[in-house]
Amino acid sequence: MSTTVTTTVCQMAVAIEIAASKWVVATSVGGACRIRRKTLTQEAVNERFAALLAELAAARKHFGLTDDVRLLVAYEAGQEGFWLVRALRAAGVAAEVIDPVSLQVDRRKRRAKTDRLDAEALTTALWRYQGGDLRALRMVRIPSQVDEDNREWQRECDRLKAERCALTDRIRKKLRTHGIWNPPKQWREELREGRLRTFTGQSLSGMLNAALVIELDRLELVESKLAQWARHATRLDQAVTQRMTRLAAMRGIGKVGAGALSMLLFWRQFDNRRQVGACVGLVGTPYDSGIQRQDQGISKAGDPKLRALLIELAWLWLRYQPDSAITAWFHRRTQGSGSRGKRVMIVAVARRLAIALWRYLRDGVVPEGARLKVALPA
Repeated sequence: MSTTVTTTVCQMAVAIEIAASKWVVATSVGGACRIRRKTLTQEAVNERFAALLAELAAARKHFGLTDDVRLLVAYEAGQEGFWLVRALRAAGVAAEVIDPVSLQVDRRKRRAKTDRLDAEALTTALWRYQGGDLRALRMVRIPSQVDEDNREWQRECDRLKAERCALTDRIRKKLRTHGIWNPPKQWREELREGRLRTFTGQSLSGMLNAALVIELDRLELVESKLAQWARHATRLDQAVTQRMTRLAAMRGIGKVGAGALSMLLFWRQFDNRRQVGACVGLVGTPYDSGIQRQDQGISKAGDPKLRALLIELAWLWLRYQPDSAITAWFHRRTQGSGSRGKRVMIVAVARRLAIALWRYLRDGVVPEGARLKVALPA
């Protein structure tokens, strides 16, 4: 039995709670109307997407709404990525992706949590968001397919480098447990031929030598894949290549750092400097409640690898850009401070550097006092 909305309705909010085996679709038109729920369990992706479109049409009919009523579909960022929002937009449906941490939840220690309750909470918050309450939810900026493909190059580079580091570390630690602190340059050949000696001059035991050879095989495979993957950089989009070239032209920023900044941060479009600082998680989080006031440190939002990169680049900036305004500001603020004070202030340098580089890429404004390695082409 359908429920006809008697009041003036101009919006319809549809939230999708995505689980591994099902989608719970919750629809609300606000007011006193009950939330409509539908569970989609089709196995094939095409069938489930078609069922979702059919549910949107059925929800309009259920609430007695015409086709010109505004409709917004949203789901939390997670395992489905961005293909669903792109498919909905291609089908003419307004769709967004919700930042999961922006949803307000009950702060009691024990609370009921099911897919049904989560879907209802999402659609209620989405209804408020549609009504103009922008604090109810925050939406994720959806990258283009080109940007997402470019970022995959950096992700795979990071994964291969991390795997290479882990394998190298395991081999070195195993050798160290047998008194081999500084293996010879040709240690790989000696290990394969069984000629590597311990601290006492004895050869490695058979099982240990075989295990290390297996680790070495993995290491060399990862190194070959990393060299092979590096050649795929020629497939990157021209806009990414230009950003990398401009960043690498700055003293204190190398090719690796320029590529990582271009892929992890500057593919986004920022409206102001506050958005840049918030994106990298280098902004303060004050706590002020009555008479208790304290600074809880930086927010640490976003990618931790990006923050680590910016901190590293901040130290390099102080070394290779001694005449820049950022370096001069750092020395003024840390005059007379010890090493701990400098480690604290380097976070502010990293934030200022991120903002300065954003302005440099957007407006072509070179950071004050900074020097380039070579003159950029006009």
